[in-house]
Amino acid sequence: MTTPTTVWEILETGTALNPVAPAMGGERPLDYRSLLHTTTLLAAALQRAGVVPGDRVAALQRNTPFYLSWTFACAGVGAILVPLNYRLNALELRAVLEDSEPRILVAEDDFHGLAEDAAKGLAVEILKMSSLHAEYPPLGLSLQSEDFQDFVPHSASEDDVAHLYYTSGTTGRAKGVPLTHRNVVQHALATITELDLASDDVWGHIAPMFHLADAWATLAITLAGGCHVFLPEFEARAALFVFESAGVTISNLVPTMLQRMLAAAPEMGFDGGSLRLVLSGGAPISPAAVAAVLDTFKCEYVQTYGLTETSPYLTLGILEPHHRKESEERQLARRSRTGRAFETVELEVVDDGGLPVPRDDRTVGEIVARGSTITPGYWNRPEETAAAFRNGWFHTGDLATIDAEGWVNIVDRKKDMILSGGENVYSIEVENALYGHPSVLECAAFGAPSQQWGEEVRAAVVLRDGVERTDGLEAELREHCGRQLARYKLPRAFVFLDELPKTGSGKISKRLLR
Repeated sequence: MTTPTTVWEILETGTALNPVAPAMGGERPLDYRSLLHTTTLLAAALQRAGVVPGDRVAALQRNTPFYLSWTFACAGVGAILVPLNYRLNALELRAVLEDSEPRILVAEDDFHGLAEDAAKGLAVEILKMSSLHAEYPPLGLSLQSEDFQDFVPHSASEDDVAHLYYTSGTTGRAKGVPLTHRNVVQHALATITELDLASDDVWGHIAPMFHLADAWATLAITLAGGCHVFLPEFEARAALFVFESAGVTISNLVPTMLQRMLAAAPEMGFDGGSLRLVLSGGAPISPAAVAAVLDTFKCEYVQTYGLTETSPYLTLGILEPHHRKESEERQLARRSRTGRAFETVELEVVDDGGLPVPRDDRTVGEIVARGSTITPGYWNRPEETAAAFRNGWFHTGDLATIDAEGWVNIVDRKKDMILSGGENVYSIEVENALYGHPSVLECAAFGAPSQQWGEEVRAAVVLRDGVERTDGLEAELREHCGRQLARYKLPRAFVFLDELPKTGSGKISKRLLR
């Protein structure tokens, strides 16, 4: 069997492995032969609607079986899929539509009004979905059975753009990130090798599929011939139920989701089910949370790190055999680190002059990378492309250390580092200290203006269910942090919230906190 080079060929390859294997689980299971049939009809319907190679097709959908078909159908006609964050408001979505200029916008039932408001006056056709299920087309498209035999998939080049993602906008202005067929196919192939993905794996689509925290698995699991199950929208108890009832073996979650699932697991009596591996990415995670994952989910845990620009993985925290001979404490510390370079990339940590920092696990520099899974540049943004890609390296904006084995450990985003009294305070170390307190469910450290110090450290905290905010709680949290941090790193003030502001992918938005 030849190695696929395009997204459409991934579906063909997965189907050829075992046509009658389950491609989708849940209430309406579908085998691979049926998935290919349905997707072919959908691709043919897109062609009949006038979609040609290079056209953008935007999708405003939750995690559904239809999203899986839609991903491959766009590739079948050479269209560029534009996944949309349905948590944005109409004005924010309009900015994305104006930038990407899609020919078609397909909107799920609940988002019809949002789509119409966002696209008002724009040259885009809105196709309204009347069902969440893969076998039903959007209104405005008709599926004709004879098209299955007549359809000829577009012969794409590896350098053609397959997907156009928009960054979550933590800086306040979303950028279009085009990913080529080479980018996403090479990433799928590498994850199969790195994570031992196989046809007996069941992937839980729990994180939003419009974001690469989850979307990469749409391709990798299909290529491996595994099964997809879907949770339309995240809720901790519902996610645990899907894990247990559908026999999920592997999933990728952002830390905010993990924290809520860990809090809900004892009440539900969740014992790990069929899980063999839980991945976490999108934000750093504390050692205390990693320990809780291992204890509660009773499976392997791997810390991940990446960006939309990198398809997404840049590093994986997979323990080597010699690491497993270390003490449990050292193993836990390593599992909490960012990890070593992903198979497809070359990675360095460099100083302000672009030179590699010493591999002493202490000197802080910026992570830069290059490789086959990194975007060729930003959509319609030549100046920002030039700023991020210098001398062949993509500059991530993430600050980290690197050790003798090449394992990196992120200490902060450049823009999130707090400069207090001339001292650098990395928000992640403050958060890790706070997460060690039993009352804290979620937290975020950020800088606030200070006449005396320039900036001072503040912390936003969400308390666990049943924990009351008392007069002495702030002092208790500050004292707890003081056992691990220097005095200048301690939060000067706390903000207690019911919910931290988040981006569409589930990351905590420090821009909004500030």
